[in-house]
Amino acid sequence: MNFAGQQKQIETAEALAPEASPINASEAEAAPAKSGMRGRYAWLGTIASLAIVAGSLFVLWKLVETVTWAEMHAAFTGASAKQLGFAFLFVGVSYLFLTCYDALALRQLKLKVPYRTTALASFTSYAVSFTLGFPLLTAGTIRYWIYSSKGLGAAKIAALTVIAGFTFWLGMGVVLGLSLIVEAGQLAALTFTSIALNQGVGFGALLAVVAYLLWVSLKRRHVRVKSWRLELPGASVSLSQMVVGIGDVCAAAATLYVLLPAGTSIGFTTFVAIYVLAAMLGIASNAPGGIGVFEATILLALSSLPRDQVLGSLLLFRVCYYLVPFVIALAMLTVYEIVKRSRGAGTRGAP
Repeated sequence: MNFAGQQKQIETAEALAPEASPINASEAEAAPAKSGMRGRYAWLGTIASLAIVAGSLFVLWKLVETVTWAEMHAAFTGASAKQLGFAFLFVGVSYLFLTCYDALALRQLKLKVPYRTTALASFTSYAVSFTLGFPLLTAGTIRYWIYSSKGLGAAKIAALTVIAGFTFWLGMGVVLGLSLIVEAGQLAALTFTSIALNQGVGFGALLAVVAYLLWVSLKRRHVRVKSWRLELPGASVSLSQMVVGIGDVCAAAATLYVLLPAGTSIGFTTFVAIYVLAAMLGIASNAPGGIGVFEATILLALSSLPRDQVLGSLLLFRVCYYLVPFVIALAMLTVYEIVKRSRGAGTRGAP
């Protein structure tokens, strides 16, 4: 569930590379005006995020106020070894796909970086930012720390960050569209919507993905962030991004799905749609990992299941997908720094 790390991809890029690829004079003249407009309306996004968080926390409180600590403890500790084994397997698959985000971005930028470095930078940056939030500070700093030692400048690291964000959204769009279309009826019953609405949103999501693929396949496309340009991947790389994004989203959803109470009658394709919707609301809230917002959405959609058991599954999911990778990432970064310093000391001490 990599949505927390995507919340401020553009902001991270802006912070890392304000000096990259210059724009032309006419665009430069228009930039201050556009920047001013963004500044005047930025408070609307902040208010919307706060409203989503406040509303979700209220709903979450109302949903769990009848759950006792004893029930929650029993649900949290009631997962079988088989469930936990499958959960950690899917966590590993999801984070493996996350390393492909950076690998595809490096391919697009025509940069050669050893995969072990790519895996270390992507895994640790995502694992830390998922748990702590503030990806502008956490993920951006870790990526710069690791990639800069391989000769990548701030501009290239910023471009990598933006391209990784496109990978995430392509995967989310396809998974959301297909699941809403295929499971429109069951989702309508769970989310109190209509079949036509679900199918309409699903077709809209798929249409947006197809339109993007056609757009980048016709000619080279660029996006502009402040004073720098970034060339978007063409159709072949974009299709690879889409496959990677789908794998990541499905593996993350499967992590929570296998932790749900035994005998759950909801199919996986139905659950994936619920998961993606909860993830997108979490992104809109700007809360680290969508915490609170994600849980409230899942509990509402799965209201037919025992509430205490679903809550226990959500807590276990946070431990498996967030806490354990976070601890592993800290250990890996510690070892990386020790090895880096020891090599530096050896080089200085050499005759």
